[in-house]
Amino acid sequence: MSDSGRFITLEGIDGSGKSTQARHLADRLRAEGFDVVLTREPGGSPGAEEIRALVLEGDPDRWSAETEILLFTAARRDHLERTIRPALDAGKVVICDRFVDSTRMYQGLSRGDLRAQVDALHKLMIGIEADLTLLFDMEPGLGHARAKARNTAEERFEDFGADLQARMRQGFLDLAREFPDRFRVLDAGRGIETVAGDVARVVLEHLR
Repeated sequence: MSDSGRFITLEGIDGSGKSTQARHLADRLRAEGFDVVLTREPGGSPGAEEIRALVLEGDPDRWSAETEILLFTAARRDHLERTIRPALDAGKVVICDRFVDSTRMYQGLSRGDLRAQVDALHKLMIGIEADLTLLFDMEPGLGHARAKARNTAEERFEDFGADLQARMRQGFLDLAREFPDRFRVLDAGRGIETVAGDVARVVLEHLR
């Protein structure tokens, strides 16, 4: 948590609408007079964007889960140094499409019991959590279908299949129960504008 700016993260399974809602939220907060930085993970800085291509493209078995944890942490450290921390220190609202909770799920839970390693590396190399995390909850089959319909090169995790999305959904809900002060769970299966209205209400209450 920053002493000046506010750090808001958006989490959920693939296809749950996080990126769309992040853009809607950034536009709404700017209209309300907030200074906003909209960013994403993996990515958000030049070095981290290079690592993004390594981890999101190619064969599903390209990397082991342990290697992915190191790659994601390296990308996150560069993102923190070059984008997140300077914005928070300047008093801005940082909206990030995914952060460490995704690593806790995709690497720490889905492909082995590696949560302790994720948390240890995060504490050592990153050291911050979001002030507020919005979890976009959706039926896994719908999310997977939406994600595959995007038909982009960044489908390595979608190619693990719908079963992974089902495990991730439950894992995210368990994480929300683990950190109830930070998480807010939203039904992402509704219309975009309806979800966006709920997002704006929750975030503005938090900021005010």
